[in-house]
Formats: sequence, C-alpha cells, structure tokens
Amino acid sequence: MSTATTTPPADQAGQRKAPAGERVADWADGRLGIYGLAKANMRKIFPDHWSFMLGEVALFSFIIIILTGVYLTLFFQPSMTEVVYHGPYEPMQGIRMSEAYASTLKISFEVRGGLLVRQIHHWAALIFLAAMFVHMMRVFFTGAFRKPREINWVFGFLLFVLGMFTGFTGYSLPDDLLSGTGVRFTQGAILSVPIVGTYISMFLFGGEFPGHDFVARFYSIHILLLPGIMLGLLVAHLILVVFHKHTQYPGPGKTNKNVVGMPLLPVYMAKAGGFFFLVFGIIAIISAIATINPIWALGPYRPDQVSTGAQPDWYMGFAEGLVRVMPGWEISHWGYTLNLGVFIPLVLFGLVLTLPAVYPFLESWITGDKREHHILDRPRNAPTRTALGVAWITAYFIGLVGGGNDLWATHFHLSINAISWFVRIFFFVGPVIAFIVTKRICLGLQRRDKEKVLHGRETGIIKRLPHGEFVEIHEPLSQDKLHTLTQHHQYKPLELGPEVDENGVKRKIPVLEKVRARLSKGYYGENSQIAKPTVEEYKEITEGHGHH
Repeated sequence: MSTATTTPPADQAGQRKAPAGERVADWADGRLGIYGLAKANMRKIFPDHWSFMLGEVALFSFIIIILTGVYLTLFFQPSMTEVVYHGPYEPMQGIRMSEAYASTLKISFEVRGGLLVRQIHHWAALIFLAAMFVHMMRVFFTGAFRKPREINWVFGFLLFVLGMFTGFTGYSLPDDLLSGTGVRFTQGAILSVPIVGTYISMFLFGGEFPGHDFVARFYSIHILLLPGIMLGLLVAHLILVVFHKHTQYPGPGKTNKNVVGMPLLPVYMAKAGGFFFLVFGIIAIISAIATINPIWALGPYRPDQVSTGAQPDWYMGFAEGLVRVMPGWEISHWGYTLNLGVFIPLVLFGLVLTLPAVYPFLESWITGDKREHHILDRPRNAPTRTALGVAWITAYFIGLVGGGNDLWATHFHLSINAISWFVRIFFFVGPVIAFIVTKRICLGLQRRDKEKVLHGRETGIIKRLPHGEFVEIHEPLSQDKLHTLTQHHQYKPLELGPEVDENGVKRKIPVLEKVRARLSKGYYGENSQIAKPTVEEYKEITEGHGHH
C-alpha cells in the first residue's frame, strides 16, 4: 500500500509556491518590516511581580471603556431638545425631559444589554482611575520615576488627570438630576476664576447655565478630544516602557544593566491575555450585581431642584470636599466680587494635583543624582519620600471625607458642622502626623533590617549556655537575602563648605543652594536614614562571636 503526498503548486517558472499564509507574511514584511520589529521586541524580557499587574488593570480597564463606549454611542442622543417620555418605564410616563436623558432611559430599558453595558462602562471608568492611582503610588514609593523615566511619569500623571475630566464629562451626559447638580457645581467653580471665568462658562454652556448646548459639547469632549489625547499618551507611555526596559525589584543577579524575567512572547502575552479576560469578567460581575448611577430613580435635571446625597465619583470628591468645607469668604472691590470660598479650593486642588507631577525633578535636583535607575527602591529605604507620599494620600482622602460630609453625617449620626471642622483642621494637621508616623516606621524597619543582617534571623529556639544564660539561636541569612537588604544606595547630605574662602573672604552662596542643602539634610541627614551595616561590623559579629 502506498501513501499519496501532496506538494504545493508550482508557479510558471516551475518553482514550488510557498503557502498562502507565508506569502501574505512576506508581502507585509516587504512593506512594513514586521519580521525585524518582531525579532527585536517579541522576545523582550519583562520581570514578574504582582505589583506590575496594577498598570495592566488600568490598561485593560481603559480598553473595556473604549469597547463599551463605542456601543453606547450607537444609541445615545447628545441633545437637550425637550421631549415627552412615552417609553416602557411607567414612573416617567408623560414627563418632559431632554433627548439625552430619554435616550439614556432607552439604553437602560429597551436596548438589549444596554443597561449592563452602561454599568460596565461606568464601573470600568472607576476601576481605571483607581488602578491608575494605585499604580502611580507604586511607582512613586519604589522610585520608578527616576532617570530616565521622568517624562513617562509625567505622561502617566496626565493620563490620570485627563481620565478624571473624561469621567466627569461622561458622568454628566445623561442630564439627570444628580449629574446636573455636579455640572452646576462645576459652573460655579469656573465662575469663581477672576477675569476669564465668565468667558470659559459661556464657551462651555453657550450662554447662561444650563443653556442648550452643554450636553453636545461635553459629548464631543468625552468621545473625541480627551480620549484621543489619552490614547496618544498611552501609546507614548507604553513605547517608553519598552524603550527604557522595565524596572525590577532588587535581588541577586539583578543590576541596572539587565532585566530578569520572562519573554514577552509567548509567556508574558499569554498571561496578559488571560488576565485581560479575568479583569473584564470581574468588572462584568460587579456591574451585574451593584447598580451605579440609576438615573431612572433620580429624574431629569431641572435647575430649580437638587438631588439629595449628590455625590461625585470618588476621584472628584476631593475637589468638592475642599469647596464644601471652605468658609464663604468674598472680596468686593471696584464693583467686582471675588468668591474666595470657591476660588481658593480650586487653586488648592490644582496645587495638590501638580505636586506629584513635579516631584521627580525636585528629588533629582536635591540629590544631584544623574545616574540611570532600573532597580527599584524598597520604600523603607527612602523614608522621606515615602512619608511625603503618605502625607499626600492623607490630604487627598481627608478632602474626600469633606466631599461626602452629608453622607458621613446621616450614616454615622454626626454633626455636619463637626465633620466640616474636622476636615478644615486635619487637611493641614493630618498630613503632618502621617509624615512623622510614616518616617518613624520606615526608620524602625531599617533598624530591623540592620539587626537582621548583623545577627541573622530569629529562629524561636531557646538555648541554655553552660553558665546558665538563656539565649535565642539566630540563623545566618543567605547571601541572596543579605544582598537584598544591603544593596540600596545611601545618599550623603549636600555640604555647602566653609562660609569663608582661603583668603578669609566670605563666600556668596546662592539662596537656591542654601535651600537645596537644607532640603538635602532633611532627606538624607542623620535622622532621616539608618546607616547600612559595614563589612567590618558584619565580620566582627559573625567571626568574633558567631550567631547564638
């Protein structure tokens, strides 16, 4: 019995033709150079650590937002033209409302899967910003923003800020009573800006609030302008991640010149693909179980009404909290009124958001460090930076308490005035307390690491010596663990040198250099870091006395 074999057909010259897939790939490579690109990047190494998944959660949530947003745009009507509702939701029968609100009701009750897609879209937006926030804090506390990644840190910061305003514009589109109250609040904040506030308000609303155009204008901003900028920033962010190579946590064999981990293809891509569907599935489950923004229970927006419990999404709660607790100060001069009760919180909100953006450049200036950093810091080894980060988070969340002061009051039976005074005081006192406590904790952890390096790990085994003393046996650390605990660099505070030169003439020291020296001392002075154990100290203990 013989078996027949098939061969690819030959071309006119008698040569064997390549399979169709290979011919398509060759055609594409000849025009796009995909083979060289894939060879250079598909085997790129990425380190494996759970904290790196925070950025992936943000990326995948953004993709989910885009997918669900495209679906919703097919049915949403960005118009403020008034109509009378005659849909299937009985409580709204015969009520006048905008087309935007009516189409959102239609998506929720008439479009197949519309309500679930709305819920997924909104929950994905919340999770996107939460993941971005936590991811940025991970980058901050580990020092991953240092050279050469300062620009990438700024890109990430801009993504977060633009995400906040993209979420706000999307939240405002249904034109329901809750979102309309938020838009009214925003318009008041815009009007508090001196000179240009009224012009910005007119530009956004097309006249006196609420006007007839703001939904259409917010719609264009929400689906075109801000997502387009964010998509460009995201692509640039990912390109720089690949270009600079990924950071990695300290450990044996890990240096600033290598990356220890898994190749992008197939290992990392397979894990990332599975993780995407896991994130999508969890967001879908949350969306199916927990209702968010039930606009049918709120009713359409009317300027003469305000919904109770009018809370913004969490990322905007800080800004509203500052306005809610700020005293109603005003200055009237030359016929003009400056509403400080709104304008000062607006300025504070901008300053608090801007501080993280400029921090990498500030730290680089203080340290004078021009080296490239690809090995991450353990947060305890940078006590001042870690304390500043915790202080910033504390200020943010205290402001968030102010943004929900009415809910805190009603749920916990507290005085709303007491909550407002708590926020007013602890917005300034809380970060200071958080800074001091966090720094002391970091220094305590450094002391424990030093003790562990010199004396080893406590085993819990008690031994009695010949002369009757009881001691605990310590087990020497492995070389891998010793390396991890001692590999970090410790900066020296900047010294200005003598105030007079060799000729006895007083040197003129620039004010900025004095400020830099004082900050450097605060960062790396005697009370800001614990000196690492030296080789001599280690040998003296391990060779002279041994481990108990």
